[in-house]
Amino acid sequence: MASQWEFQAVGRRKTSVARIWMKVGSGQILINNRPMEQYFGRKTLQMIIKQPFELTETMDRFDIKVNVQGGGMSGQAGAVRHGITRALVKAIPDLRSALKRAGFITRDDRMVERKKYGQRKARARFQYSKR
Repeated sequence: MASQWEFQAVGRRKTSVARIWMKVGSGQILINNRPMEQYFGRKTLQMIIKQPFELTETMDRFDIKVNVQGGGMSGQAGAVRHGITRALVKAIPDLRSALKRAGFITRDDRMVERKKYGQRKARARFQYSKR
């Protein structure tokens, strides 16, 4: 039995993982069963998610369903953008070069550096007192 969702993809950013299901539709975006505007309250995060659609001019052509978990809001928004980009490339392979040029296809592999023992944070030392 075929699923009603035509294209599936996974996006990642920091420690966030977003699973994307996409089908031809009216442009509705559901994130964790909530509208995008309700889940991501900040306009900048909503803008990040819409970037692949605005670049490729496919804003109201697809319905998106997202399950995202892990990390914070910024990482989750980046993971959703990465997943939407991958799903768009599966749907319309001709869009790959434009999305690649914008840097949306490449997974941003920057992670938080681990804290070292004997230090306050990853690189910050404890305050030195001479006397």
